[in-house]
Amino acid sequence: MPRDQLETIQLQRLQTTVKRLRDKAPLMTERLDGIPDPSSLDDLRTFPFLRKSDLRDNYPFGLFTVERHELARIHASSGTSGKPTVVGYTREDLDIWHECVARCLRGAGIEPGWWLHNAYGYGLFTGGLGLHGGAEAAGIGVVPVSGGNTDRQLTLIEDFEPEAICCTPSYALTLAEHLANRGDGNSLKVGVLGAEPWTEEMRQSIEAALDVIAVNIYGLSEVIGPGVSCETADRQGLVIMEDHFLPEIVDPETGEPLPDGEVGVLVITSLTKQAFPILRYWTGDLCSITREPSPCGRTHARMSAIVGRADDMLVIRGVNVYPSQVEHTLLSIDGVSPHFQLVVRREGTLDTLTIRCERTDASSDADAIAKNIAGAMNSSLGIGVSVSIEEPGSVPRSEGGKLSRTKDERNL
Repeated sequence: MPRDQLETIQLQRLQTTVKRLRDKAPLMTERLDGIPDPSSLDDLRTFPFLRKSDLRDNYPFGLFTVERHELARIHASSGTSGKPTVVGYTREDLDIWHECVARCLRGAGIEPGWWLHNAYGYGLFTGGLGLHGGAEAAGIGVVPVSGGNTDRQLTLIEDFEPEAICCTPSYALTLAEHLANRGDGNSLKVGVLGAEPWTEEMRQSIEAALDVIAVNIYGLSEVIGPGVSCETADRQGLVIMEDHFLPEIVDPETGEPLPDGEVGVLVITSLTKQAFPILRYWTGDLCSITREPSPCGRTHARMSAIVGRADDMLVIRGVNVYPSQVEHTLLSIDGVSPHFQLVVRREGTLDTLTIRCERTDASSDADAIAKNIAGAMNSSLGIGVSVSIEEPGSVPRSEGGKLSRTKDERNL
């Protein structure tokens, strides 16, 4: 669709969303008081941000805009840092969600009639059921394995021979490692991976180990779940479903809009949600956006891979460090596996960073590898780090869910 036509639809849907929030969400009625209705998409910046704390403060249903009996389903975050964030869906919301995921899977090259091995967790987490419904809407068969129980996952991949898989990228590496130990090939052709940041180097490792095309999918439960954006098979950025989600990139410090191409915090406004519409939701995810048409012909905006989170940033002796930076550098060094952990400690008044990682060959020179890593990190991060070279299998692996790369021992 030409962008001018798309933007006309976006404005109409934005106006409908703002009216819905004014009329049916008491918190937003108060916040939007005195702010004129949008007459252009540029007016979006006049509205306040919505943050995760707002969702927690209005737990469980304070931001819903439909009655309880109109809900078809609810989902919730894990709530590891406080009360979970609860989101709801009408039947129409679920249909739109499945349509968005179906677009993602078909764009990734997964054909109707193929089978999708779904290793995302089912339940209140949006990943499993979101990919499941979208696959079925696209005519793709689903093996609903859910997360964990790696041996069972491997057996089902070998026995059922699915052509596609969806899971976190860290768990894809876990599966690849175990499949390699079994010594056989596999039927997989496409991997749709997301729910945590990952780098181009990690993609290359997964593709080589599983012999798949690895495609990045993005979403978050506060917006809808997986399916907000996804790479197509050409992997030239994640195409945003812009007829349903309006993206902005803003400065992490000031909140002011940034031009296309600059990295900042992704802010999303939903345009078609009924049960739980959101206006300018501060995701905390850092990326950039381009609105140039994709080589494959799509005209919707494309976002870069998430390079980190504003709240995942480590500050080590005044230097900002993201786990994705470490991964990018680590995977450029020969003899090192993609599994690592960052351990932050405080020695006296100074913070120190130790990188735990594994050599791929137990007979290789650990001291030489550690020296190479320390030098590369000093160049890329601008700080000195300690490096602990460990035996294969020592660093924590993903067991199906999101994997935390950081262990902060400063307050222990």
